[in-house]
Amino acid sequence: MKKSKLMFLSLLSVLLLMVLAACGGEEKTTDKETSGGSSDEKASDIKFLSLATGGTQGTYYALGGTFADLITEETGIKTTAEVSQASTANVSALKDGNAEIAFMQTDIAYYAKNGELMFDGQPLDDLVAIGGLYPETIHLVTTANSGIKSFEDLKGKKVSVGAPGSGTYANAEQLLEVHGLTMEDIEPQNLDFGESTDGLTTGQIDAAFITAGYPTAAVEALGATTDVVIVPVEADKAEALIEKYPYYAVDTIPSGTYGLETEVPTVSVLAMLAVKADLPDDVAYGIAKAIYGNTDKISHAKGEFISPETALTGIGIDVHPGAQKFFDEQ
Repeated sequence: MKKSKLMFLSLLSVLLLMVLAACGGEEKTTDKETSGGSSDEKASDIKFLSLATGGTQGTYYALGGTFADLITEETGIKTTAEVSQASTANVSALKDGNAEIAFMQTDIAYYAKNGELMFDGQPLDDLVAIGGLYPETIHLVTTANSGIKSFEDLKGKKVSVGAPGSGTYANAEQLLEVHGLTMEDIEPQNLDFGESTDGLTTGQIDAAFITAGYPTAAVEALGATTDVVIVPVEADKAEALIEKYPYYAVDTIPSGTYGLETEVPTVSVLAMLAVKADLPDDVAYGIAKAIYGNTDKISHAKGEFISPETALTGIGIDVHPGAQKFFDEQ
């Protein structure tokens, strides 16, 4: 009897070991299958994103905080808007890994992708777009006291043209060109937007090129203390500019902006968001959804131009596949 009981217990132990081994094997198989991943799984474990904007007086920075909040809320990835020197510097920030998302002008993105002008021989081959945003208007700003009413009046004057290699600098150089001028015809000053309007207020400079969506804080601040004048880009000059540099478009600064009594004809490029191609698809998808799916939460005046319907118009470089997926679903 005792011997039979012992055999029964031994057999029971063997059966239990077999069951446990089978369960362990099932768990290992499940883990292996899970670790293999699927197309629906999150493609990254990114915990933080840096959004390169521009100077504190520009539109990039004003919008950047809102965008960062929307991206954080949509993706769960903590996103912070960072002050920068804008378009050209933002290309470098992406290239060096100091930012994952960046505001920039479409013309600068084109130069960077193709290794032209300030990026001559140094293309950022993997630069891709999330989408276009709004027109960035080229302002040639001066004051009523300067006496400057046309581009020709800039000869011999101290004019802020932005930092060498910046988007504003390229815009200034190209606009001077179609008006028969060069940087040698003026006294160029390499100032940011805030420094430019401070210089206009104190009389240290005579005029300033500012490329930004209107109304931009720097020019609004100037208008609070003096009479702002925006020098017009006449239709024939705009046409000549666009013929040579097709990423420009005709634009108008409405009356009432900066206290202007009449609307002022000018030109613009397009603002956009760019990333590198190695950003995981799910993250790029989330960024696009956060911004273009929540345009009603963008309180800045430029929010009215931002929409999924126009996001892929005129950007000039490839779109990130993750962002493209979002737009395809709309």
